[in-house]
Amino acid sequence: MGMYYLFMARASTTSDAFNAIAEPRRRDILAFLALEERPVGDIVDLLSLQQPSVSKHLRVLRDVGLVHSRRDGRRMLYRTNAEAIRPLHEWTGTFERFWSHQLSRIKERAEARTSRGPESKSNFEKEKS
Repeated sequence: MGMYYLFMARASTTSDAFNAIAEPRRRDILAFLALEERPVGDIVDLLSLQQPSVSKHLRVLRDVGLVHSRRDGRRMLYRTNAEAIRPLHEWTGTFERFWSHQLSRIKERAEARTSRGPESKSNFEKEKS
């Protein structure tokens, strides 16, 4: 079973923002709501999900504070709570240096390869021939 324990309870999706965004459809909903406030029907239409499913995802996002809601007549409007997303952004920023370094290395390799010209083959290309 490796590092997983059979009898250890999994953290609730409503315990924190990290657990809530582990579900890809919730991330899609957050991204959709980032631009502007929207009713459930718009989310259902755009993401091609069933209304009960969207409502459940919105409830989870609202419970952890990632989404705000307000009533407008008979409908509820939802919007992303940017302030609550800040800890997620800060945490992922921890890895920005890693990715920047990786992208710099890729760029350097590509530039070195193009400066050698098409007549020089990479090791992979030499092995294939």
